Amino acid sequence: MTLALTFLGAAGTVTGSKFLLDDRHSRVLVDCGLYQGERRWRRMNWEPLVAGPKSITDVVLTHAHLDHCGYLPALVRQGFAGPVWATAGTAALTEIVLRDSAHLQEEEAMFAQREGYSRHDPPQPLYTVADTERAIRLLRSCDFGQSTTLLSGAELSLTRAGHVLGSASALVTHGDTQVLFSGDLGRPQHPLLRGRSAPPVARTVVIESTYGDRTHPEEQDHEVLAGAIRRTIGRGGSIVIPAFAVDRTELVLLAIARLQIAGSIPEVPVYVDSPMALAALEVYRRPELAAELRSEALRDLATLRGVREARSADESKRLNNPGRPCIIISASGMASGGRVVHHLASLLPHPNNTVVLTGYQAAGTRGRALQEGVRQVKIHGQYVRVRAEVVVDSTFSVHADSAELVAWLAAMPQPPETVYLVHGEPESSAALAEQIRASLDTTVAVPRLGERVVLT
Repeated sequence: MTLALTFLGAAGTVTGSKFLLDDRHSRVLVDCGLYQGERRWRRMNWEPLVAGPKSITDVVLTHAHLDHCGYLPALVRQGFAGPVWATAGTAALTEIVLRDSAHLQEEEAMFAQREGYSRHDPPQPLYTVADTERAIRLLRSCDFGQSTTLLSGAELSLTRAGHVLGSASALVTHGDTQVLFSGDLGRPQHPLLRGRSAPPVARTVVIESTYGDRTHPEEQDHEVLAGAIRRTIGRGGSIVIPAFAVDRTELVLLAIARLQIAGSIPEVPVYVDSPMALAALEVYRRPELAAELRSEALRDLATLRGVREARSADESKRLNNPGRPCIIISASGMASGGRVVHHLASLLPHPNNTVVLTGYQAAGTRGRALQEGVRQVKIHGQYVRVRAEVVVDSTFSVHADSAELVAWLAAMPQPPETVYLVHGEPESSAALAEQIRASLDTTVAVPRLGERVVLT
């Protein structure tokens, strides 16, 4: 029986991960993510995913970042009603991420209608809170290393990917055909999580290539962050850190705690201003998930002083003009939405302040624009001057770099027959393809969006 793989997302770009395995009787979707970044990609979120979404038997999630799970309520809205398989950590975080996404989309639609800056009348969210609750009810958890029989009849096994809490690489076995989806791979030494597992045997591998054209710096002391904090506090300003609510906020807090322990920065109030980040922190603290975390990281986090939680909208609004030096950690990490956008609108025009970017900034996002040195940025339909200092601390990344991606493939018990590179900008995927060809005896391809390949 012919098994085919179709690349429905994250081909030619970093976001929107969606990969369909199908034969004549079943269809399994691995990851169900939103496109982010440039408008041409975001518009893809509004296109129907596939003909007959009701015929998809299963969805498998590798982890809970929005670009891997955020399209799920839209798929449910189109009629999907099957099980959604994930680890316990991913399932718990996905609930938080999806509820936040639905709330933000409904809020953005209402704001656009009130301010009149949308070309649609009336503006509509991609999905609603009600769609999200239906999607959450479909989540089914399975343990790392456990073999799970999917509704399609295929077998699923998840191994630790070491990227965020619950993140996994997914091995789908269909008859005698094995397909391994890397998901987002972490670095061998994640500051907070236990390291990733060695990959299993598979004939076909679909691997991310986000950092396929670069290697991470060796230093891990966050001196860029420390220097930015010292300078900003010294001139009476505040530091805004756009941070992904899942994992990145925890890593930023850990870095600040360790800088305080080392005496590298002064003690000032640290505000976590993201309901989703605060909810994610509670998931990271769950005793049943502690086996995924490094004990020394938990110990250092416990020493952090001056942390304040901004839970309500009024508490968040007060941080637009904090009145005294402080550190504000707020989502989203690419400044593409959420509370951090309001803080940027208020604080970017003032040279005493600093924005610290801590992760990958996709093309087309405000974060990428700030990283590239723009002097003005559009927020809620208006242009805002950028007078604040903008710095990039590249040591926060928990994406494997090019050498670490090749090493993960090389650790397989035997080389795969074919490797497909996804989840990367074209230059990054092309560079990684050359490195894999030079290192391993395997066929390497960079698929096009919508391309379909036969596996058996």
